[in-house]
Amino acid sequence: MARIRVLVVDDHRIFAESLAAALAAEQDVDVAAAGSGPAALRCLERGAAEGRRFDVLLVDADLGTAAGDHAPVPLPTQPDAAYGGARPPGSTVPARPVNGRAADGISLVGGVRTAQPGVRTVVLAERDDPRRAAAALQAGACGWVAKDCSLVRLLAVIRGVLRDETHLPPALLTGVLRELTAARKHRTESERLVESLTPREREVLRCMVAGLGRKAVAERLFLSPHTVRTHMQNVLGKLGVHSTLAAVALARRAGVGPVDLAGEIVERGGQLA
Repeated sequence: MARIRVLVVDDHRIFAESLAAALAAEQDVDVAAAGSGPAALRCLERGAAEGRRFDVLLVDADLGTAAGDHAPVPLPTQPDAAYGGARPPGSTVPARPVNGRAADGISLVGGVRTAQPGVRTVVLAERDDPRRAAAALQAGACGWVAKDCSLVRLLAVIRGVLRDETHLPPALLTGVLRELTAARKHRTESERLVESLTPREREVLRCMVAGLGRKAVAERLFLSPHTVRTHMQNVLGKLGVHSTLAAVALARRAGVGPVDLAGEIVERGGQLA
């Protein structure tokens, strides 16, 4: 019988351990629990290194956030250890944010999809929220389940996502579809605006997404700061925004990623100018 490895991630220790114990009662389920995003990432890394990858991640939607506050919060100086086991002796794996942010539930989903795409993620939520459920699906989640659902229902979802199914509460379907449609509309408009940029302006925009200032962009593209300033002004004008922050947000919606800071964008004398 193939066994299913499940990792429960919730900063309410009693809930995490209770759910883990209930799932472990199933004959084909192995389960561990973690109390924070960094601890979950360590568990996933350790499992992969030992050849025992997790199959399903159950993550609290409000992980690392105060009640009613869905914004990411700063990582603690000393993150919680995984409840499912101690760190290996001598381990120095640092706690880190996901994509530069504290590892809250939804950003953790995106980080796990990037680091270990084979792991199926299900978000556990205390309330139905179409906007956040849509965000979770866009981040890579395979399901959104109420925390007060039955164990039978949760097991059905776990087995279902391993068959590449997507699970949502019926009451959320209309709202989630509306949110996804609206997001797609915004993305399409953003893509149209980005396509209006010249190749050089797109490179400048990617540098802006990476957080580079005017001087750094000039050095990387072998341009004068004055020329970079002109390009940036053109980017803002064509995108119809008034600040770098707004331009970066629009670029993200259009799928524009940051320039690779580990290498050069163009060679001196390139044809993009």
